[in-house]
Amino acid sequence: MLNKVTLMGRLTADPILRYTNTSQIPVASFAVAVDRRVFKDRPKETDFFNIVAWQATGEFVCRNFTKGQPICIEGRLQQRTYTDPKTNETRYAIEVVAESVYFAGFKRDDVRNVADQAADFDPFEGQAAA
Repeated sequence: MLNKVTLMGRLTADPILRYTNTSQIPVASFAVAVDRRVFKDRPKETDFFNIVAWQATGEFVCRNFTKGQPICIEGRLQQRTYTDPKTNETRYAIEVVAESVYFAGFKRDDVRNVADQAADFDPFEGQAAA
């Protein structure tokens, strides 16, 4: 069996670092916007993915990435269930568990210096559309 995900996109907000209640294990949560094109002459569409990064990977993300910054993530899909406290209904969440995280553009300190360039970032530039 194979469960492998690779995404490259932009953080939709600053990552949030929390710690588990019992073991105080660090876990970061954040979302990534990933652009895609359906056809060459159509505008791009954007998908949003929730990401979870544990321990050193989560600390790395929180230390080095901010909202709007390009990021590359390798990991796996995970489905989990939880009970909605308001309705007592079972809910399902699908998220990417990050195993490796890479810089996909500029460093955190350069975010303010290249804000105009960041708005025009296109990961598919120069590639033929499907």
